[in-house]
Amino acid sequence: MPIKIQSDLPAKAELEEENIFVMDENRAISQNIRPLEIIVLNLMPIKQDTELQLLRGLSNTPLQIDVTFLQMSSHVSKNTSASHIKKFYQTFEEIKSNNYDGMIITGAPVEKLDFEEVNYWDELTTVMEWSKKHVTSTIHICWGAQAGLYYHYGIKKELLSKKLSGVYKHRVMNRKEPLVRGFDDVFMAPHSRYTQASRQQILDNPRLKVLADSDEAGIYIVLGDGGKEIFVMGHPEYDRLTLDQEYKRDIDKGIEPDLPVNYYPDDDCNRKPLLSWRSHANNLYTNWLNYYVYQITPYDLNESYDNYCI
Repeated sequence: MPIKIQSDLPAKAELEEENIFVMDENRAISQNIRPLEIIVLNLMPIKQDTELQLLRGLSNTPLQIDVTFLQMSSHVSKNTSASHIKKFYQTFEEIKSNNYDGMIITGAPVEKLDFEEVNYWDELTTVMEWSKKHVTSTIHICWGAQAGLYYHYGIKKELLSKKLSGVYKHRVMNRKEPLVRGFDDVFMAPHSRYTQASRQQILDNPRLKVLADSDEAGIYIVLGDGGKEIFVMGHPEYDRLTLDQEYKRDIDKGIEPDLPVNYYPDDDCNRKPLLSWRSHANNLYTNWLNYYVYQITPYDLNESYDNYCI
């Protein structure tokens, strides 16, 4: 699938090096195709890394995708240059009158804070409320999933006894749901977090359906309102070295973290980590784009979403 992005986005060169089909604006306008409009609210501190990871994950369907990156204007990023933000990101004020086929809300390293203590919480809730009428389906990742479950369903988060870090086994719980179509009975997925959404509150809510679970890492995928909202508790977008970088960063900070589980061969942090989750991550994004976005969204994005349901 061709991903349409700005010609000078730094991720473009690396994606092309990986033989991923990337289409710039000039070529895209010559095709008589209505691309899927996907907006990514990138809350991660090093935005370029997350851009690359998500674009890689969206690259495995025959659909053309036009990606827009969104920032929180109420928060100043300290780990990404202002020039990059200004050039490649838009604010909510700039896009709020638009409709989108799909939306991704990423995680953020603020999970130890109460939601209301996050300095962009009010703006984030405005975006999540806006998404109900302006986005066909939204997928929330890690802290973004906890925030979405709290805002949309009142699900509280809980502090874990220690950081959950590693690549864990998960099992499919509702195989008939299209989101997990093609998944193996047991599959691997990365996690990196200090908190979790309340398991019991999720299970008690009739509007939520658990699609994947783990004995060690807890609930992984939750479907809300039939797919209007999707919550993924881990980081399927992570590349091979992301957990390695986080682990060694924490060591440098003097945190003394545990070794990521099921990650390094023979638990040797000097060896190249095993990549054991990419195929299911690709399957997750492909199924989302196909069954919860493309098959549902109106051809004319200016049509009312009230006429469409999942």
